[in-house]
Amino acid sequence: MDLKDLRNSYEKHSLDQNQVPNNPFDLFKDWMLEAVNQQISDPHAMTLATCDAQHRVSARIVLLKEIDEKGFVFFTNYLSHKAQDIAENPSAALVLWWEVLERQVRIVGHIEKIEPSRSEEYFFSRPVGSQIGAIVSPQSQPIPSRESLELKVKDLENHPENIAMPPHWGGYRLIPNLLEFWQGRPNRLHDRIQYHLENDLWTTQRLAP
Repeated sequence: MDLKDLRNSYEKHSLDQNQVPNNPFDLFKDWMLEAVNQQISDPHAMTLATCDAQHRVSARIVLLKEIDEKGFVFFTNYLSHKAQDIAENPSAALVLWWEVLERQVRIVGHIEKIEPSRSEEYFFSRPVGSQIGAIVSPQSQPIPSRESLELKVKDLENHPENIAMPPHWGGYRLIPNLLEFWQGRPNRLHDRIQYHLENDLWTTQRLAP
């Protein structure tokens, strides 16, 4: 398989440092809204990169579920591989890519758990099937078979009164200190605007493509 000649020319939009808002959260919300309005499949899907205490890096796709005044919130199993990485090293990064808009956002910061009450509120807003899945899955752990999971699912489906948020499940918030907005441009001369948080103030600079 030859991949060398696969390329696109990005020509849909531009990004002017003089026209971006002072707060990167505002620009992120604008871009996310455009992605949603374009009916992009899973516009809230993002790559989460973590690193454990032995400097081994891992990455996986998670779903952005909230943007609050502090950062970017996702939910997962607190006993999962990613959670173990976060417990050992809270520094992490997110990347979102919207191909239709020829845009990427890179977010760097540290992760903390959100309030249990907010996790519980979100847990019970999910479809019942998703609640059951979170309960029965020992995420990232070896299991004997898929059938073993399905038996646990069936048991809870037959006894819905036993559905409760597991203590090992909840939300994380990535609190950023750096965001980079990338807009594809022709001839690989892409626009890159980076926000950096210093002394509680966001500053911007243009980066070479």
